[in-house]
Amino acid sequence: MRRIQYALAAVLAGTILTQSAIADEAITKTVEAIHAEKAELNGQWVTIEGKIVKVNNGVMKRNFLHLQDGSGAEGTNDLTITSQQTANVDDEVVITGKIILDREFGFGYSYPLIMEEATISPAQSK
Repeated sequence: MRRIQYALAAVLAGTILTQSAIADEAITKTVEAIHAEKAELNGQWVTIEGKIVKVNNGVMKRNFLHLQDGSGAEGTNDLTITSQQTANVDDEVVITGKIILDREFGFGYSYPLIMEEATISPAQSK
């Protein structure tokens, strides 16, 4: 039984360290910059800060969120994000995730630009 506990602790520690390392290596961008630089950012880990404007939880075993940060114009001012975590509309958050282009989920869910595998944390008060 102790071996299982130690193994589980090691796996959890590795997951936490991996997420921490990803956040440390992520590039910080605005929503507008992600849209403008999407080809270069494809497959890259990016951090973004802004306000949650829409949430759809539990769709295809993930949560879909929309974030805006005040940058961009119509068509470049909103970023769709998927995560196992969630937030509420109007929450100010910091999100780190992987930028993916042309993501096809099936069932009519197709995204030319999306951030996936995201971690969500509250933004620091200003």
